[in-house]
Amino acid sequence: MVTEPEYVRAKAELIRMLIDWNMIAPSDGIKIQAEQFLEKYPLRAADAFQLAAAMEWCEGQPAGQVFLTADRKLAEAAALAGFSLEPGLTP
Repeated sequence: MVTEPEYVRAKAELIRMLIDWNMIAPSDGIKIQAEQFLEKYPLRAADAFQLAAAMEWCEGQPAGQVFLTADRKLAEAAALAGFSLEPGLTP
């Protein structure tokens, strides 16, 4: 159960994140990249899109870019694609 103060803090953090994040629309290139990730890694479709969007965001240069996820399969695929992972989240 979440306490009222925890809820207020989480909601404030969500609002802060909404202001700061960039939304990347699924362009044809992202769709193609996601399909390739599905063939290469054991991912769900939404995870393949997330990884493809991250690849688009870093302009195909994932080295030195941190990919943050709590999903082990997605983290493994991101690491294999060249992203760094947050310490403690190694696949």
